[in-house]
Amino acid sequence: MSPGRVVFTRQGVWRGVRVALPLMPAMIPFGLVIGVMSEAKGLSFLETVLMSAMVFAGTSQLVALQIWSDPAPIFAATLACLVINLRLAPMGAALAPWLDRLRGWRLWGTLATLVDNTFAISIADQRAGGKDAGLLLGLGLTFWFFWVVVSALGHAFSGLVALPPGHPIFFASLATLIALMVPLWRGRLEILPWGVAAVAALAVSQGLGLGQPWPVLAGAILGGAAGAWRDLR
Repeated sequence: MSPGRVVFTRQGVWRGVRVALPLMPAMIPFGLVIGVMSEAKGLSFLETVLMSAMVFAGTSQLVALQIWSDPAPIFAATLACLVINLRLAPMGAALAPWLDRLRGWRLWGTLATLVDNTFAISIADQRAGGKDAGLLLGLGLTFWFFWVVVSALGHAFSGLVALPPGHPIFFASLATLIALMVPLWRGRLEILPWGVAAVAALAVSQGLGLGQPWPVLAGAILGGAAGAWRDLR
């Protein structure tokens, strides 16, 4: 591989699978909750599997299920998911050195399975000099497959999964996300955008009392704006 040349190899895809596997247990609580909530809201097993397979966005699915009623609030659920998933746009821009060199199923498969965890791992690898974009697809497909399976199990065994809301196991997904953020920290330059994003999200959530998706959107937009301002300076 020549210096600076981005490639997409089978070895890179399998490396993504191997990197993702140790993180799978942390998805179990979140996936089970999605399955249990889907059953409680009246979704069939097939509908739950299709939702996880096609949407593949845990936060969006959780928010949509929280506001789900009969008749289904299609517009409200769609708007909520759109707002939450807007954060994927700057993620894709950050991964442009890889994505701009992909075409066809490699590009669309990678974009379809892009989530927070795959972004965090891939951007850290990219910053470390990684040139194999297959890593991103390997990560995404592994997370996607496991997410569909776990949410399906949550629906199938919803009667057995009855953990109280404050159970410590529900912290596993958040703990994993925090751990994935560690390689992204590049020193004092990150204090401003990260701090602005955190304050904005807390202000909207706690100060204004607004639920999802508004804290996520406020943190993403204002944190990104602070990062852009920092880079311009």
